Amino acid sequence: MILHICPKKTWAEALKEGEYRGDTLSTEGFIHCSNPEQVVEVADYMFNGISDLILLVIDEARVIAEVKYEDAGNNKLYPHIYGPLNLNAVAKIVDFPVKANGGFELPDLH
Repeated sequence: MILHICPKKTWAEALKEGEYRGDTLSTEGFIHCSNPEQVVEVADYMFNGISDLILLVIDEARVIAEVKYEDAGNNKLYPHIYGPLNLNAVAKIVDFPVKANGGFELPDLH
C-alpha cells in the first residue's frame, strides 16, 4: 500500500477524466507518493494548514505505470508513479483533515 495526498477537488476532476495525473506528473514526470510511515511528515512539510485533503490508498500491485522508489534528498526512499494513475488501483479514499495547529496525523487506513 502506498499513499498519495490529494485535494478533494483534484480527485473529483480525475474521476471525470478517467485517470489521475496529480499536479506533478506534467512538471516533474511522476506522481509523488509515500508509505504510511512517511505521509504525516510529508503532509506537515508540504501541506501545512491546508484543508480539504484526502489520502488515496493505492494498491501498488494494480498500478499500471512504473513505480520507482527514489531518494528525495533526505536518504529516505519514496514511491513515485511514472505515469497516470489508473483509478482502479485506488483501493480506498480516506479523509485527511488538518489539525488546529496546521499539522496532520495518520488516519485509520483500514
